[in-house]
Amino acid sequence: MQKQLTLKDSFTVKGKGLHTGLMLTTTVKPAPEDFGYKIKRLDLEGQPVIDCVAENVADTQRGTVLQKGNVRVSTVEHLMAALYASGVDNCLIETNGPEIPILDGSAYFFHKEIQKVGLQEQNAYKNYLVVRHKTEVKGPNGESLVFLPDENFCLDVMIAFNSKVLANQFATLNSISDFGAEIASARTFVFVREIEPLLNANLIKGGDLDNAIVVYENELTQERFDALADTMGIEHKDATHLGYLNNRPLTWPNEPARHKLLDLMGDLALVGRPIKGRVIAIKPGHSINNKFAREIRKYLRKHEVQCPIYDPNAEPVLDINRIRELLPHRYPMQLVDKIIEIDDNYIVGVKNVTINEPFFQGHFPTEPVMPGVLQVEAMAQAGGLLVLNTLENPEEWSTYFTAIDNVKFRKKVVPGDTLIFKVKLEAPVRHGMSSMKGLVFVGDEVVTEAEFTARIIQNKKND
Repeated sequence: MQKQLTLKDSFTVKGKGLHTGLMLTTTVKPAPEDFGYKIKRLDLEGQPVIDCVAENVADTQRGTVLQKGNVRVSTVEHLMAALYASGVDNCLIETNGPEIPILDGSAYFFHKEIQKVGLQEQNAYKNYLVVRHKTEVKGPNGESLVFLPDENFCLDVMIAFNSKVLANQFATLNSISDFGAEIASARTFVFVREIEPLLNANLIKGGDLDNAIVVYENELTQERFDALADTMGIEHKDATHLGYLNNRPLTWPNEPARHKLLDLMGDLALVGRPIKGRVIAIKPGHSINNKFAREIRKYLRKHEVQCPIYDPNAEPVLDINRIRELLPHRYPMQLVDKIIEIDDNYIVGVKNVTINEPFFQGHFPTEPVMPGVLQVEAMAQAGGLLVLNTLENPEEWSTYFTAIDNVKFRKKVVPGDTLIFKVKLEAPVRHGMSSMKGLVFVGDEVVTEAEFTARIIQNKKND
């Protein structure tokens, strides 16, 4: 498991807002573990803070707008994408206005500054969202986002416009480590036909050919084209030349599709957890991106803790023979079959429940149910192995549980179930005492949970 990351130092960017045209300053600072992303409005009384999560998105018309009460911050997606792609889990974003600066219309400068200050590893572990099943969200105009299982976070994006200049394009990111080279520099884009309605909606006051690609696809009269150029404060051009209007040539032929991928990553950063899964997006946009992120957040509220991944083909970290060397338990009380993961502060174990278990003879034999106390005992044995793993000569020690608290049985366990135990230390072992929290999973569901306190006693001596 990877540790959470924050910035080693703060960085500051300055520039105008895309929609307000205001000159803005945004500073991104390190933050403690489990802080997430938060934005503070320095220019408002009390300096209110907004959590950067999907439920706080209030508008997706031409960007992602976060809101809490009457406090809003817009155009957050490019910064969110850069933070997420860089692996940053925790940071405080301070800004002196209602927008994050648009800069050149991409995530390039944000990503560059993050790389410049570097990252700081923290003590807590990353809490990954691991996609286990296909999930799909559809929009009213052919938009769709599909989540599929994958070992990494990958994105496939297809955009489609009824345009002579910008038609169908594809972009793919198979490794998030390629974000800086392949995606970060992709700039936002707008069609000429959209500019007047956006201006009339009091938007894109800060838009120009330095921070957006303008797609000119339907010929205007020279007079109307010049008037639009005057409104935008840009140089007059020949109205008969269709194509892309921008001061810097396209970085890639599919730069618009890459920018849509960038936006999607920024919007999915508002899930609030790093993701392992593949997203296939057809005609993505901020609205459906946010709908998708909200659905994921709903799932996470229902499944606050995900079951560890169990690959039955993988070699166990501790097999049954090694477990017998470490634990004093024997039939019928040895209740852990193997350990599949172990680290300094957590352990994952497995027990296969069969009809041949001796307790089924007397515990509801006509409707066999595994006793809850034995599930707790199995968790305790896994916890004992976790504690022993911290010792230099574990065979010389045993763990004795002194307290078991906050036990909850959520669902019955029956023959044929495979129990996955995850037990983690709540605090470092001190003076021979340890506190732990354990969960038992069957499939994706938590069936039992409990908290333990244990004492470590040396009761075995080498000859």
